Order: sequence, then C-alpha cells, then structure tokens
Amino acid sequence: MLDLLVIHATLPDGRQDMSIAVRGGRIVEVAAGLSAPAHQVIDAQHQLVSPPFVDPHFHMDATLSHGLPRVNRSGTLLEGIALWGELKPLLTAEALISRALEYCDWAAAKGLQAIRSHVDTSDARLLAVDALLEVKRQVAPYIDLQLVAFPQDGVLRSPGGVANLRRALDKGVDVVGGIPHFERTMAEGADSVRLLCELAAERGLLVDMHCDESDDPLSRHIETLAFEAQRLGLQGRVTGSHCTSMHSMDNYYVSKLLPLIAESGVAVIANPLINITLQGRQDSYPKRRGMTRVPELLAAGVNVAFGHDCVMDPWYGMGSGDMLEVAHMGLHVAQMTSQDGMRDCFDAVTTRAARVMHLDGYGIEAGCDASFVLLQARDAAEAIRLRATRLKVFRKGRLLAEAPAATAALHLPGRPARIDWRR
Repeated sequence: MLDLLVIHATLPDGRQDMSIAVRGGRIVEVAAGLSAPAHQVIDAQHQLVSPPFVDPHFHMDATLSHGLPRVNRSGTLLEGIALWGELKPLLTAEALISRALEYCDWAAAKGLQAIRSHVDTSDARLLAVDALLEVKRQVAPYIDLQLVAFPQDGVLRSPGGVANLRRALDKGVDVVGGIPHFERTMAEGADSVRLLCELAAERGLLVDMHCDESDDPLSRHIETLAFEAQRLGLQGRVTGSHCTSMHSMDNYYVSKLLPLIAESGVAVIANPLINITLQGRQDSYPKRRGMTRVPELLAAGVNVAFGHDCVMDPWYGMGSGDMLEVAHMGLHVAQMTSQDGMRDCFDAVTTRAARVMHLDGYGIEAGCDASFVLLQARDAAEAIRLRATRLKVFRKGRLLAEAPAATAALHLPGRPARIDWRR
C-alpha cells in the first residue's frame, strides 16, 4: 500500500500525465499511468509538480529587520552595510531567532525547503551564529538550512576576523565565506581568497564567497577564486556569489575568464532582485543592469543559480520568500525569454540551486525524498509568469502547506463568471 499517489502530473522537464508513488517519505516510482492502492490520491489535473524551491544565497540574520534602527533612505549597498553596523550592537538572540523562524514560515508556505544563509561572523560575540544554529535545529524537519561563515566587514579588514570565522566553523557552521572586494586593497582581497580557500580545504568544507559585488570592472576576485579552487583541488565545492562586476567587464577579458571558471568547477549565484536594485547606482545613462552574465556563464558550462539574498532588511525593503519572483526578475534582466532560457531560470531556483548546495535526495525520481510542490501552472514558464500559487507543499511525504487556487469572480455581462490566468 502506498502512502500517497499523485496522478496526472506535469513535470518540469516536460513529461506529462505522470504519476508519483510515495511510501515511507520517499518516492518509489515515477511513471505514466500508475495505478496502485494508496492511503491518499491527489489528482494534479495536469498541473506542474516541481521539486521544492531552493535559495542558495540569503542573509537570514538580517531578514525582517527593515526599519531597524532606521530605514535605508538612499537604498544603496553602502548605506545598507552601515545600517547593519548600527544594528549589530542592538541585536538579541531572541529577536534574531523570532524573525528567522517567521521567515521560515513564509518559506515553507512558498514551497522553499532549502536555504543557504550567510551569517555575519565579524561580531566577536558570534551572537548571530549561535542564533542561526538554533534556528537550523528547530527548522530541520521542514527546511534544510545551510550556514555560511560570512565576515561581513572583511576577514582581514576587521579585528579578529580570521579567529572569529574559525570559531564559527568550530561551532558547526557549514560553509566558508568571504567578501574579498570589501577588503582594504585588491591585494588583501586576493590574500583573503587564498587564506579562506586553504581553510576550507584543510577542513573539507564548501566555499561560498561574495565576489565582486561591484560595478568596478577591475574587481576580479572571481579569477582568483577559480584559480584557488583548481590549485587546492576544490572543484565542484566552490561558489562565487553576485559577480556583478562581470557585467561591466570588457568582452575580451570575459572571453578568457569564462573558460577559467568552467574548468575550475566554480558555480555562480546571481541575485537578480538585489543586483538590479543595488548596482549601477552611480550611472546616469546609459545605465548598467548590474546582474552578472548569466546566459554566457551557462553557455560556457558553468552552473548558475539564483538567490533571493535579502527580504525586508537594511539592503532591501521588499520580498516575500518567493523564489518564482526571483526567477521572474532573472528572466527579464538577463533577457532569457527563449524556451530554453525560461527553463534555465526555473532550474536556477530548483535543480541548479540544489546542486550548489550539494543536497541529497533532491528531485522527482525514484529514491528521492517525497518533497515536492504542486503549482497552479501548466509548465515551468507559466509558473514563472504567474508566480504560481503553491496548491500543496509536501516534505518527505507529509503535507506541509496548502493554498486555495487563485481565481477571480468577474461581473461583466456576457463574459465568464470566473477566471484564472492559466492558458
């Protein structure tokens, strides 16, 4: 007897009228037209069943803190960093945990079940580290929370930066982070990349660095990160996040850079909502878009994922934890409106992001965890277009969240009484 049987499902790869059989929290079979006894049968009605959404780049220690201690009036990256510096001494573990748990509630309702969050290690108290380790413990039944030791103020620039980061890793933080473009000089930025990659290699950990979050085309720490990944044998374990300076680099240099990134096995995470908001602030017109070169990276064989980065914090006063909103912005900014491009944008918040996080048991295949989302959409492109309602969210075979279908009553003579927006 199956625990759950989903029938008449469309999958993100285009397979239609598929059935998903679940027993013991895992998928035991995926095939067309399955018929078997089950405690629960769900008719997907030819709508999209997707693996859970994944956010590979977020800052949960700052989330939902918008307006504390004041609002970012300019909306700029540098004022956001200054605001975070003002807020840090006022933080309490209780408030941090409360805001993070509230955000995880939002995430669960949106079908977001894996988040990689950078956590600031510049404060010697490591208050945020301890708080998010507790959040990680509490949300483990419904969200895979992966933590990055992130020296927001620069690992070499801030007093005790290296020691604080090591202590965070000793406490159980999963990934080594960095911010080389925020060190005092380009040389110190390169030194920080080398030091942090060596630390990751020594401890057998993954690496995820804020890299070249700048409009400066000469900010080229992604090159150093790719070199160190190769030198230390870290291929497949290293990620460069943001990489917005690549949008300002000349094509000749990028033609050499892209193969280096691909050969190094370094993944890249773009954060469309934030990159388009914070970059290009010094431009009048023409005005740069700021987001890294997503189509070109994909064409070179680099794994590219999309992150949300911020939700209602000192840097960004918007957001709701909806990774389809992230994909929607990425699609438009990168002009990825081809059929393959739209599929790539959906993958950037699902399968490609899961690969960045090295998630086990992820996907809709036999043997994977029975974690998936039934969306009010016929395919991946429609899901992005509509930021589709999450009709049902399952985690390892258990119903986690559900929502009524989005529809509207129409009071127009001679027209349908009720509409939805699917085609």
